[in-house]
Amino acid sequence: MTAVSLGVPEVPGRPIAARRVSRRIDVGPVPVGGDAPVSVQSMTTTRTSDIGATLQQIAELT
Repeated sequence: MTAVSLGVPEVPGRPIAARRVSRRIDVGPVPVGGDAPVSVQSMTTTRTSDIGATLQQIAELT
C-alpha cells in the first residue's frame, strides 16, 4: 500500500484578523464561540471500503 501525503498546513504564527468577542456555547460536545478554536466538519462521498479514494478526498479537504 502506498502512503498518502495529507498535506496538513502549518498553523500560522498569528491570527490573520482579530476575532470579535462572543460568548461560548456547547453544541453537543463541541464548544463554539468565545475562546473555543474554530471547528470544521465535513464528509466524504466515496465508499469507505475504497481506502485510496477516501484518503484522497480527505487530503483534498485539508
